[in-house]
Amino acid sequence: MALGTTNDGQCNEENTLNQSEKLHIDSMPTSNAMEEIHLKNGNGSSPASEDEKCDTNGEHRHLNGHADADEKSEKNDSEVLEIMQDNGFNISIVSPGMEPLSIQVSSMELVQEIHQLLMDREDTCHRTCFSLQLDGVTLDNFAELKNIEGLKEGSVIKVVEEQYTMREARIHVRHVRDLLKCMDPADAYNGIDCYSLTFLHTITKGDLVEKKKSRTDSVDCTPPEYIMPGSKERPLLPLQPGIKNAKGPPSLKVLTTSAWNPPPGPRKLHGDLMYLYVITMEDKRIHITACPKGFYINQSTEETFNPKPENPSHLCHSLIELLSQISPTFKRSFAQMQKKRTLRHPFERVATPYQIYTWCAPSLDHTLDAIRAEDTFSSKLGYEEHIPGQTRDWNEELQSTRELPRKTLPERLMRERAIFKVHSDFVTAATRGAMAVIDGNVMAINPGEDAKMQMFIWNNIFFSLGFDVRDHYKDLGGDAAAFVAPRNDLHGVRVYSAVDIEGLYTLGTVIIDYRGYRVTAQSIIPGILEREQEQSVVYGSIDFGKTVLGHAKYFELLSNAGQHLKILPHSVLNDKKEVVEICSSVECKGIIGNDGRHYILDLLRTFPPDVNFLKNIDAELSADVIKMGFPIEHKHKLSCLRQELLDAFVDDRYVMFIKYAAFHLQQITSAKKQKDEEDNKSKTNDITENNDSSETNNNSNETNGKSEESGAVNTEVAKKMLESYNDAIPTDEKQTNDSKDIVKRACAAVGSLREYEFDIRFNADVFSPGINHVENEDAPNSLKKQKKLVVDAATFLVTTQIPSYVRDCLKHTSAPMCGLTLTESLHSRGINMRYLGKVAELLANIPKLDYLYTISVQELILRAAKHIFYVYMQNTDIMNLSVAISHFLNCLLTTGPILSASIDELQKSNKRRNKKKTSKTNFQGSDNTEWLTMTQKSLWHQIKKECKSYWDFDLGCDSIEAAVDTFKFHKLGMLRAFCLKVGIQIMLREYNFESKNKSTFSEDDIVNVFPIVKHINPRASDAYNFYTTGQKKIQQGCFKEGFELISESLNLLNNVYGAMHSENAQCLRMLARLSYIMGDSQEALAIQQRAVLMSERVNGIDHPNTILEYAHLALYSFANNQVSTALKVLYRARYLALLIFGDNHPDIALLDSNISLILHAVGEYQLSLQFLEHSLALNIKYFGEKSLNVAISYHLVARTQSCMGDFRSALNSEKETYAIYKQKLGENHEKTQESSECLRHLTQQAVVLQKKMNDICSNGKITADLPPIHIQQPSMDSVLDMLNAINGILFIQISPKDIANLKNEIEKKQKEIDDIETIIEPKTVASNGIDMLPDTTVTAPITQKTEIIAS
Repeated sequence: MALGTTNDGQCNEENTLNQSEKLHIDSMPTSNAMEEIHLKNGNGSSPASEDEKCDTNGEHRHLNGHADADEKSEKNDSEVLEIMQDNGFNISIVSPGMEPLSIQVSSMELVQEIHQLLMDREDTCHRTCFSLQLDGVTLDNFAELKNIEGLKEGSVIKVVEEQYTMREARIHVRHVRDLLKCMDPADAYNGIDCYSLTFLHTITKGDLVEKKKSRTDSVDCTPPEYIMPGSKERPLLPLQPGIKNAKGPPSLKVLTTSAWNPPPGPRKLHGDLMYLYVITMEDKRIHITACPKGFYINQSTEETFNPKPENPSHLCHSLIELLSQISPTFKRSFAQMQKKRTLRHPFERVATPYQIYTWCAPSLDHTLDAIRAEDTFSSKLGYEEHIPGQTRDWNEELQSTRELPRKTLPERLMRERAIFKVHSDFVTAATRGAMAVIDGNVMAINPGEDAKMQMFIWNNIFFSLGFDVRDHYKDLGGDAAAFVAPRNDLHGVRVYSAVDIEGLYTLGTVIIDYRGYRVTAQSIIPGILEREQEQSVVYGSIDFGKTVLGHAKYFELLSNAGQHLKILPHSVLNDKKEVVEICSSVECKGIIGNDGRHYILDLLRTFPPDVNFLKNIDAELSADVIKMGFPIEHKHKLSCLRQELLDAFVDDRYVMFIKYAAFHLQQITSAKKQKDEEDNKSKTNDITENNDSSETNNNSNETNGKSEESGAVNTEVAKKMLESYNDAIPTDEKQTNDSKDIVKRACAAVGSLREYEFDIRFNADVFSPGINHVENEDAPNSLKKQKKLVVDAATFLVTTQIPSYVRDCLKHTSAPMCGLTLTESLHSRGINMRYLGKVAELLANIPKLDYLYTISVQELILRAAKHIFYVYMQNTDIMNLSVAISHFLNCLLTTGPILSASIDELQKSNKRRNKKKTSKTNFQGSDNTEWLTMTQKSLWHQIKKECKSYWDFDLGCDSIEAAVDTFKFHKLGMLRAFCLKVGIQIMLREYNFESKNKSTFSEDDIVNVFPIVKHINPRASDAYNFYTTGQKKIQQGCFKEGFELISESLNLLNNVYGAMHSENAQCLRMLARLSYIMGDSQEALAIQQRAVLMSERVNGIDHPNTILEYAHLALYSFANNQVSTALKVLYRARYLALLIFGDNHPDIALLDSNISLILHAVGEYQLSLQFLEHSLALNIKYFGEKSLNVAISYHLVARTQSCMGDFRSALNSEKETYAIYKQKLGENHEKTQESSECLRHLTQQAVVLQKKMNDICSNGKITADLPPIHIQQPSMDSVLDMLNAINGILFIQISPKDIANLKNEIEKKQKEIDDIETIIEPKTVASNGIDMLPDTTVTAPITQKTEIIAS
């Protein structure tokens, strides 16, 4: 049992956190599941070399502002990796009445983890109340094993049953309930306790690693009809296969707390703790007493209370043992259930850090469950029952974890793990609280006010609603501004948390959209509720700039953060005309809490405004931007530029600055050389002439330089420029002045805010009305220049970033699959989604990107529908929610009849009785039935109007049918996307969108509504650095070193995030690929299986990443001769792809090629050809008729046709391949030669076949002595080679000498880049800490379309 990696660096934890916090941080799910997880994830790889460790840790300190860390910390960082590799030692566990159990433990583990392991094992899971003893001494649950005296290899630890208390008895009953429900997927469908769905093992019929290799002759390879190319059928039921048999046989009819609770006084004195009521499958009705010694049957009935023990009483320490004695059915079915549970993969059982909701669910039986009912209606506030004390102080936990030390790697791991654990608990609690607020289960702190103005406190979390309270946002857009302000604030919290400045604190912030309402959940600053806001604020403004306060400490902290975030310190005048220096927007408020911490809040304007969406501002947009229809007047005035855009803009200006300065310095140097030569050869009058001509040349070269500046920069050009700059280091005073003048001109050219240094930062207040700026028109950082920079950044977004994004999409290297991945890809370029209309307009004219155009327009329609839906939901009565939602879906997605929605009978009678009453103090919606007036026509008219006003996009469609015909998306995919976007769960059944006589959706189809949760994502910084260093090694061809570094990264991720996280899945995918490349296909299969399971659990069963993981798993399954599994997995991937984005997508071409090759391998040539022809058509469409992708597709088609005996068609196909190879690669290339040889063979076979056919036609039989026709059956190895090739893995033979030369070349180039950076930094970079050049390796994708692999 290698559990230790989850608890590294916890030895000093008791000194840092209180007991309650410690429990929260340490109560990660470990148990048997965790044992297996760490055995499988901790690959046991040897630690990275010392140099690599130092590099990695140095990189971390640079990224996190720890550049001054001493050498001692580097040494500690290196040593900790050796500690993490600790293989541990073996101990024996002896439980009552059982054989000794031998387990492997790590010295870094806690005793609690062994405790948890025993509670999860099949044979010991029935115990919860026990202690662990070594030589008669009880072990402390929170002690590390290395600190236990006498514990060594071979030690025997005894399990000793302890007496129950009331609390322990309740925990035991809850544990029994959880064991009985362990196979029931209801919690995953209902979005409870971080359970989620996975279907991999249902599809593959068991664990892939344990499967025997299947013989190809027994493969069932017929694909379902609905995934065949050209099929229009889009069924929904295959999304969740095998759900009918998921639960298993029932063990009990009822297990509940008895109505005789609590025990009366006399029985308490006899030790009665609580009473239970059980109905067995044999229909026995039994009352059970819990006492300190365990559980026994008493003589009570439903009518009579008789607590005396029954005869026999069956006293047992465990409730499971008692039930097994009295019910044979329970004993049998419980054993079966636990066997099934322990056979499941650990990743199927461990909870995820954040709740994943599924958008469709089957009809679930609602069973009796007293514990579920008790949880719902008790006073539980979202903290775990075993935590001592009252509700958690979220703010103290969130802030104290950030204060933990971070000098060494163990300290950073401990800190990041604590931050992540507390944050994920906070998100869960905030989500529960927000739902309780909207459901009317929390009392407002201002109950007398209108519902929209109410605020709430629940479980030490403050909740506010997304409405404009007291006209706070009146001038900025009212409710529209109030709705987006929390999102902007969350962006601000995210970036300040990422910068992580010591001494500067942000609030825990979560945004929850639920039932049409936006709720902001925040941790509470100590003392803020005891005083008015005006008294609390010591920095910033509470009235949008009329009164502004300054604070020296805040200015210092925010200036440090501003250096990283490119925020400019600036001065404003307050209402007393005093100059106040701030380094944020004026809305940013600083409050010093009662705990002495400096908090910042209201970060909605952290970044500068987007002037393309502001009208009537004191600045002029460029002609190009105006021509595109800007500025667009938005509903609100809080549109801001993204941090990614500002980074890209500064990088672009920096490159321009370097080129400008280097180019003109080069000109000065060349002019001087020319002058010196002329001095030696000519007379004075000649020199004068030459100077004139030199000046002329300079002018012309300056023009050339400017034109060149606008072009793209590549490394070689930049290098030459910088070398020339290095050569031009001044030696005399005149030359010094010339150089200064050039740098000054370069600074002016790029808009630098300093005269002699590159400094581009942004003032977020430049266009804010009502703010009096301190203006100095002659200064290099004048307000005019600051405004111009903000305008230039917005122009850069429209004229550079959007076109370059579209150009990059033409390469199809990472094609977005849905609205979610499209949003992520646009955001990574700094392009806000309000520009989606402009992006769509560009895409409309590019046939090669028609799939992306479809996705973009679908996203526009869905976002417009979401805006309308939220208002619609707010105006709907709670009793009509399901019928109103189904009505909306009918209007959005169908054109058939919508039967008049029936209003609940109770609601009708209630309306008659309470005509005069109106609801002002809750969120149950109004009594009106306005939603009934919505029609398909009116909804689509609103959508069309919203697309125009919000995105400036002309939709041109008045109905769903017109939209489907015009933009080619399909309705089921749109239904899925809309449900996920607004939080609707619908019934899992087939929907007939073309129904002509009844509504497609009815109220029974709406199963649930779930919250959409937005929050920050704490990062595992050291793991990230190990990962990127590993990527660099892989790019250099050092696969073993890369594998070890990425294995370490995975270990660190497990330390920080626990077993389940999307980044862990990404890491596993990379490790699987590396294992495969290095020749271990079995290990690749085992790792990739975990990647698929994890992606299903943490991303969703139909997330685009899950499709990618399935495709990789198919390749490794085939490499392990699991042909049937490979096909099933690929069919699943294609089904999910069709569900999400249809069959018109570049990634479908790759999936179809994979499917066709495996079908080809098992002799299903006709089926194979169908997939191949579809893949070929897509490749021609997206990559062009003469691309290498098309050449490979033609070759695969030719192979299949020749195997079918159709040599003439095969010959034509191979001719296309040959023509492309000849044109692209030349006649002498290996591929061209192979194609030529293939053509020769096919021609020969075609001739033989034709002669035989002619002979049969003329003579009725074959008379000529002709050679036999050779139809070569494909070998598994040849198919695997082709699969590798089309999936971007090419094994090529390279000599060790060539590899050494390649490494030297890479190292040489890296050294040159380092030298260039050394040249730049001291001379031209401002000392403001801005990251000037982007690290290109950081953004390298995890999987690349092409790799050249040395074998």
